[in-house]
Amino acid sequence: MKPVRAIAQMMALTLDDLFASPDHYLHSFEGDSALFVPMDRAAYHRSIFLDGRISPAADRSMKVPIGALLEPVRRPAPTAWIFHVAHCGSTLLARALDTPSTNLVLREPLALRQLALAPHPRGLALTAAMISKRYREDAPTIVKANVPVNFLLPDLVALDPNARAIFLYAEIRDYLLAILRNDNHREWLRRVTTELAAHLGDLSRLSDAERCAALWLAQMRAFTDSISRMPNARALDAEAFFAEPRPVLKAAAGHLGVPMSEEEIGATVAGPMFATYSKNPEQAFDNAARLARKAELEGPLAEDIARARRWVEAAGGEAATVALGDARLA
Repeated sequence: MKPVRAIAQMMALTLDDLFASPDHYLHSFEGDSALFVPMDRAAYHRSIFLDGRISPAADRSMKVPIGALLEPVRRPAPTAWIFHVAHCGSTLLARALDTPSTNLVLREPLALRQLALAPHPRGLALTAAMISKRYREDAPTIVKANVPVNFLLPDLVALDPNARAIFLYAEIRDYLLAILRNDNHREWLRRVTTELAAHLGDLSRLSDAERCAALWLAQMRAFTDSISRMPNARALDAEAFFAEPRPVLKAAAGHLGVPMSEEEIGATVAGPMFATYSKNPEQAFDNAARLARKAELEGPLAEDIARARRWVEAAGGEAATVALGDARLA
């Protein structure tokens, strides 16, 4: 994206404009500056992720000194959330809830991830205000976070304990089969657990299976703690979503305030979104293919699964998902 000098751009924009309209999207932080990119409804809808893969409304950007945005930081509007443990259907759920004529869905804002890895004393309040912007007052913005943001949960809960949220998770066996299935996913596992060393400790001596177990257990504990303090939070087992997407999507839409009719829900579930890979709509993939892949992996990953289970048991995490059942969405 081509940078634009902040001073020239600010001649046409005020701070109130930046805090009011989703068209001015806080993409990320660069040193002492906040990087804004132009967006509109169509740009948000087609941007499966809002990190480096964002598809903005125009090929330009604007840098604003962070200090100029902090006095005062506006109070965020009520925001709905999808938290997840990764590789468990969160992108599919978020895309299915993205109705571009009403609500706004932000999938994995980069600024939030940056703050999870490098906290800023007032950055979270600023980012929360920026990502809460909406196009319609009666349709709250939904934010799909990513794994590092799960370690910001205590601060996010403190900002709004009454926020509506879905915590999407997988049981340990399902998680291992999703994460350890290929080299790319294992590389992601090593990278993210290294980035999260401040929360997870140094896992460099652990096997991939044990690293996966450690990441899973830390997130389950964060989810359980957050749900206990959020009356409007609900837990969702990914396998329930994959197996019965229509009733789950209906429940999720109702809980997060997305206006979807029975006909719209049915058309979404029966349409191409649930017959293709959520991160790459050009690739055919559905639940039957996912189950077949899982079955093929059971044997080759049996030793890894056993090792991870031993690690979880030794860490006292055997019942890590039991408490989530009391707050089940569907």
